[in-house]
Amino acid sequence: MSIESSNQFIDRAAVATDQAAANAMGAAQRGVAAVRESSHHLVDRAVHATDSTVEYIRDEPVKAMLIAAATGAALMAILGMFTRTRHHRG
Repeated sequence: MSIESSNQFIDRAAVATDQAAANAMGAAQRGVAAVRESSHHLVDRAVHATDSTVEYIRDEPVKAMLIAAATGAALMAILGMFTRTRHHRG
């Protein structure tokens, strides 16, 4: 291989490397933008859910308390099942 053909090969490899780096940088930037957009949507949904919950509690305080109590009781029952199962196996 001559020096000229080696230089051409190196030049082509450098161009290909630059293109690959640019493609990778573009993909990384698109990924960051997608994560940023998704996090904004998630925050918006959380704010909406919070507002809806507060409004429901204001409108239906007794129902909200009963739902919270029933949910807590169900979670305690599930937790109790898991701890009993683990205790009996151990």
